[in-house]
Amino acid sequence: MKIVVDAMGGDHAPQAVVAGVIEALKEFDVHIVLVGVQEQVEAELARYSYDKTRVEIAHAPEVVGMEEHATVAIRKKRASSISVGIDILKELCGDAFISAGNTGAVVAASSFILGMLKGVERPAIGLVIPTLQKFSFLIDVGANTNPKPEHLLHSALMARVYVREVLGVANPSVGLLNIGEEATKGGDFVKDIHKLMEERVTNFIGNVEANEVFTGRCDCIICDGFVGNVVIKVSEGLMESAGALLRREIKKSPLAMTGAVLMKSRLEHIKKYADYTEYGGAPLLGVNGIVMISHGRSSPKAIKNAIRATIREVDHNIIAAMASELSK
Repeated sequence: MKIVVDAMGGDHAPQAVVAGVIEALKEFDVHIVLVGVQEQVEAELARYSYDKTRVEIAHAPEVVGMEEHATVAIRKKRASSISVGIDILKELCGDAFISAGNTGAVVAASSFILGMLKGVERPAIGLVIPTLQKFSFLIDVGANTNPKPEHLLHSALMARVYVREVLGVANPSVGLLNIGEEATKGGDFVKDIHKLMEERVTNFIGNVEANEVFTGRCDCIICDGFVGNVVIKVSEGLMESAGALLRREIKKSPLAMTGAVLMKSRLEHIKKYADYTEYGGAPLLGVNGIVMISHGRSSPKAIKNAIRATIREVDHNIIAAMASELSK
């Protein structure tokens, strides 16, 4: 298996990306293609001892900045690590592509270069999130912020395939994120989506309110990219703020500090369960190829786990499974 990795993507690239790749080589039977500015990638690789037969470098002299417009990747910087990496995937010289770089650029370049799966008009980013039960799959979390109702229908169909094939849930349930449980709640846009899903999505359980996102009530939670991105960023910010508040209050009391020491193993377990680095990345669904988008702040651990998640997708032949489902 050959995974193509954007060495220049992310706030801590190429250092964090290369370090994560080295960790992945220790754990997984995989070949890595690092795409980026060759001299920079070689300089980072020189710091490690690894099997050089399992790593190759594809030179890409340009880098798409995190703040640049999405279309830069496909219009002005065709020699960027994002475009070159996706070209390699398109040419079937790799099984999947991973980037922690500019999300909009990855979405745009993937859509343009790889094309869409038959029956899908717009891509969507899905994310595995921890819940009180186990996991749920939230889609879309940022790819399509101005969708049509049928685009969310496609997201629901793809989410069911992903959760069934990759996460192993036999008959995934699907819920539509809304401001109330009743089918009459929300504007005309959401009501149209609800009707479509009732007619065409297996095991559709209706509307799910925001306070149920992390309860595990359903396996797939569907929303547009604007709402999904807000949900994720608010949740991420809440976890970080809650952690900082907890540490601050514990330090004020010797008794609380003693309790924290006694609870250390359980607190670390909770932190690990909620840590995005444990899940690695978010699959970009709908494009004709396996593309994984990692957090811009990805650490080596997050990159390693993104490779692990991508290997699962390749092993389960997720593209063929989605194409088959959508053809129905």
